[in-house]
Amino acid sequence: MNTPKVEKVLKQFEEIGIIPVVVINDVNDAEPLGKALMEGGLPAAEVTFRTDAAEESIRIMAEKFPDMLVGAGTVLTTSQVDRAVAAGAKFIVSPGFDPEIVQYCIARDIPVCPGTQSPSEVMAAAKFGLDHVKFFPAELSGGLKMIKAMGAALVNMKFMPTGGINADNVREYLACDKIFCCGGSWMVKGDLIKAHKFDEIKDMVAKAAKIVKECRG
Repeated sequence: MNTPKVEKVLKQFEEIGIIPVVVINDVNDAEPLGKALMEGGLPAAEVTFRTDAAEESIRIMAEKFPDMLVGAGTVLTTSQVDRAVAAGAKFIVSPGFDPEIVQYCIARDIPVCPGTQSPSEVMAAAKFGLDHVKFFPAELSGGLKMIKAMGAALVNMKFMPTGGINADNVREYLACDKIFCCGGSWMVKGDLIKAHKFDEIKDMVAKAAKIVKECRG
């Protein structure tokens, strides 16, 4: 059974619908990017923890935008969990299923969404009491058909597909009742962040938020 803290984050995931997956290489981009996400209508960011700027960027976003759902993605170790949470991350996402990370987060009441790709990994997640997992890389792993096939057997599990999700296919994903949200980076591309085109990012985020509203009301 999920704790109230975990349930709150899962509810936020569902309400936001599309979680922007962002790669930040310069901490100076964190605040204007967070502002673009908030004003565009997707008040969330999964900040990939594979750059030197990730930890401080999470701290800046969490402090500047307290209502924003900021988390860490591409988390590979428990020490990264500690660093991300200390910086203000409200959730942890990993690219694959790592029992050590999952158990570590559960023991500390940290919302965690591990990556899964197969029924065996989803079943392993369920054994830890999880009922929401990441499906990655989504398009390369069978996409919506695979999610529906696994969901038919694993009826209590919901998925966050990430990888290959874009403006052209996200509607189809959001329409599936087995999907609680989607992860995507098409509205926060690295070249746009690097070029400081935050108004353009804001517009793309707004279009994504509109898709969520159209699909889910």
